[in-house]
Amino acid sequence: MGTEQQRPVDREHARPAGTDDATVEALGELSKALETIHRVRGHLYSAHQLVGGADLTLDRVVELLREAGHDEVADRVEHELLGRNVLPGRWTFQIVEEFDDGYYAAFQEIEREARERLAGGRRHIYEAEMKQRRRTHGMPGHEATPQE
Repeated sequence: MGTEQQRPVDREHARPAGTDDATVEALGELSKALETIHRVRGHLYSAHQLVGGADLTLDRVVELLREAGHDEVADRVEHELLGRNVLPGRWTFQIVEEFDDGYYAAFQEIEREARERLAGGRRHIYEAEMKQRRRTHGMPGHEATPQE
């Protein structure tokens, strides 16, 4: 089975027989790109929550401006900002939903299908092999799995 560094971390992350280095690397890069898109999705949800919170804060802004006698400014905030679309015809929940149902769903499906077709559905083969190369075998804190 080769050296310990050539052995798989575990069965779940073992390179299927006949899978070449270029395929493993390509799947690793595709996985990395998907991880980036997961982060993008998180940022969109953050923006959604931040914009929503700011919009709700405008209620208090309008109230305070009116109390201070600045009705004209309060009217402008209330009528031009409060509840305004962030993009034409869209609040942030609509942007998030479109992203989730479109680009995000397609990206996940293509990545999953590529793994199934090219590596028997196995995830993170590239990273598992890197772990085997980089860890110090036999040292505490460098175990291949939690069971080791």
